[in-house]
Amino acid sequence: MRWAFAILGLLVLIAGLAGIKGAQIGKLVSLGNEAKKAGPPPEAVSSAPAQEQEWERTVRATGSVASVQGTAVSSEAAGVITRIHFESGENVEAGKVLVELDTNVERAQLASARARKSLADVNLRRTEALAKSGSIAPSEVDATRAASDGATADANALSAQIARKVVRAPFKGRLGIRAVNVGQYLAPGMQVTVLQAIESVFVDFSLPQQRLESLANGLPVRIDFAGGTTMGGTISAIDPAVDSSTRSIKARASVPNKDQRLRPGMYVDVTVAFPGKMKVVTIPATAAVHAPYGDSVFLVEDRKDASGNVVASPDGSPSKTARQQFIRLGETRGDFVAVTEGLQPGQEVVTAGAFKLHNGAPVKITKDVKPGPELSPHPQNR
Repeated sequence: MRWAFAILGLLVLIAGLAGIKGAQIGKLVSLGNEAKKAGPPPEAVSSAPAQEQEWERTVRATGSVASVQGTAVSSEAAGVITRIHFESGENVEAGKVLVELDTNVERAQLASARARKSLADVNLRRTEALAKSGSIAPSEVDATRAASDGATADANALSAQIARKVVRAPFKGRLGIRAVNVGQYLAPGMQVTVLQAIESVFVDFSLPQQRLESLANGLPVRIDFAGGTTMGGTISAIDPAVDSSTRSIKARASVPNKDQRLRPGMYVDVTVAFPGKMKVVTIPATAAVHAPYGDSVFLVEDRKDASGNVVASPDGSPSKTARQQFIRLGETRGDFVAVTEGLQPGQEVVTAGAFKLHNGAPVKITKDVKPGPELSPHPQNR
């Protein structure tokens, strides 16, 4: 009997444990079925409505800075350099003497030519006086006058030759690096330095031929270059022919450069502004999902059941779901991108967290603090 009671107690204990475990398993199965019915938990995302904005009508291009005037300064005559009157990088006025060559021989020849000219002038005056009295023939007067003119021409030629041995700045501008030294023999055409007029510069750029009808002289342009600096100018010339290899048209903008921050040869970004403004639908650039098969956004919509009724979330508010919408993107400005097709103003789009969504995924909108998108963002370095 003692063994029977022990076995019976053991069976009762086992049955009790089995009942408890069965209840636990049943509860887990029930919770699993409820979770399956409710679906996956919602993904936390941020959202914002698509906006309609007025944008300036612009087109952007890459440009190159060119000087209004630029030349390699060289000597027309040969000679030995005796004086240098400039330093590398100096700003000079038009006509400033840069280099002088040795002119001792030419100046001696000029003194001799002037002496001959003086004698020829004296002889001319004498013969003209004698010719008036009839003492000499008119032919002698002509010969004396020819001798005087020849002496004058010789003196002028030597003066011009001496002037050619003085190298001057042909226009106002900034000099480059000096390429010569005192005592050096300077051959004709040998470069002394370079001179660039950079108080006003040209910016050359190209635009697609589709923009030809919109281009016109006088249109304003903005020049952006290193360091976030922006300068203004206007279109001053448009090439009459379209490049047959690139199907683009060349244009030139005149840009004031008083502070001389633009230098010939620099790369710059050019923005041409056309008259009037255009209305565009914009979204934050972070909302666009890029894929090989196209660009898209996820729209935030109320979740509905099979009967079309809005499904409530546990807190009583409408449950939200994400729907993928394919769009066509346009121009990007700052933190915004224009949408040309597939989106209407006011539609709410996912702006952060779209990478973890799929079509029909439940979402939960968070209000975390985040920087708002701007047309001209200026993030701070930290």
